[in-house]
Amino acid sequence: MRTVIYSMGVSLDGYIAGPDGDDWGVPDAELHRFHNEQTSELGLHLLGRGLYEVMVFWETAEARDAAAPATPSELDLAQLEFARIWKRLPKLVFSTSLEAVEGNARLSRADPVATVRALKEEDGAPIAVGGAELAATLTAHRLVDEYHLFVYPVALGSGRPFFAGDTRVDLELLETRTFGNRVVYLRYRRA
Repeated sequence: MRTVIYSMGVSLDGYIAGPDGDDWGVPDAELHRFHNEQTSELGLHLLGRGLYEVMVFWETAEARDAAAPATPSELDLAQLEFARIWKRLPKLVFSTSLEAVEGNARLSRADPVATVRALKEEDGAPIAVGGAELAATLTAHRLVDEYHLFVYPVALGSGRPFFAGDTRVDLELLETRTFGNRVVYLRYRRA
């Protein structure tokens, strides 16, 4: 049975995006390398339309690297590695409004709950789910097994919450790690 993981950067007060959609959760090189390690272990990434439109940047990031400085920084190298990992990773995009998707992605108009139930029964590497709305739908049906939060040292006051639904989720802490940029990683399993 495959594990489904919901993983996002989150503010201290629980938001994955601020009220204006401002970008406050940019990883440094150390954190990016950790993301790279985790992403390279995945067998599939599930996305909604919104997150897909943000992440499609990584489909062509490697090609844009030609304009990078002659001596790339550690962050530049980590981002280039992520672009290669992301490009190889199969993705399934749930959307009724998109007409097409790029790269190693398939577009699905199917019910995400039925689809994920079937995917979980297969053998294979873990499945990541990205985006609060898609994750809330899967959480409501007890299909998310682990929650990985990267807590940034910022309070936003309002915005898009990590737990977007109204479903209670009891959790068991499995792992913590603090990074040099003061981000705290929390890995939970559904209890």
